[in-house]
Amino acid sequence: MSQHYAIGIDAGSAQTKAILLDTASLTLLAKVALPTGWNPKASAETACAKLQEHCAKPGTSTIVATGYGRVAIPFADKNITEIACHAKGAAHCFPQADLVIDIGGQDSKVISLQKGGRVRDFLMNDKCAAGTGRFLESVARLLGLSIAELCALAVCDKACTITSMCAVFAETEIIGLLAKGATPGAIAAGVLTSIAKRMHGLAARMPRQGDCVFTGGLAQSPVCAEVLSRELGYPVCVPDNPQFTGALGAALEAARLAKEQKQ
Repeated sequence: MSQHYAIGIDAGSAQTKAILLDTASLTLLAKVALPTGWNPKASAETACAKLQEHCAKPGTSTIVATGYGRVAIPFADKNITEIACHAKGAAHCFPQADLVIDIGGQDSKVISLQKGGRVRDFLMNDKCAAGTGRFLESVARLLGLSIAELCALAVCDKACTITSMCAVFAETEIIGLLAKGATPGAIAAGVLTSIAKRMHGLAARMPRQGDCVFTGGLAQSPVCAEVLSRELGYPVCVPDNPQFTGALGAALEAARLAKEQKQ
């Protein structure tokens, strides 16, 4: 019997993430992340080529694409929204989950789940960068830090209050705070708190009885997860590779599609 693989590609605005699963067992065989750049198709092709290096033996693949650049990946067998993929991926990691909070590069979203990882409802912040990873990147750049360094500093100081709801005005406010002697750590804590408050505002409009899963690149930071939990008033669950949750959901859909076609 020939080997069959399921590939999920999450073509995000900043990074393209891809996951390789064994279709039969859903075992994770490989994962890869690389910059999306200006050409999502080329980034996806490179990611697939890297994944193929980890295939133990030749076989066929079913590919599902998601994310910002999913429609630019013509070789995918199917493309679906990142909402559906994050829901599926989060529910696979935490079967009791009924809420997902995802903070991505260009948008942030809260997804309410039905049993089995189906989407009940969702809310998005995609009109302003102030609640996204892009905003944190710009603040880190302003302070001459990496995002990891910025998050590490956030545990050291009492948070400044960031009142601006617009990323542009918030940067101006931060420059003013620095001029008044605020430390980078206090500003970092203030920025993370500001983002967490935005997500709390969205999450409060959704029902929750089970686990809340925190996904996306910022979920890699324990400090971000701690600040978000504090603002929400309950703990968040973080997958082992939170930035790959969308790609995992796409790969799971690829496996389902392959089994369906085989029947």
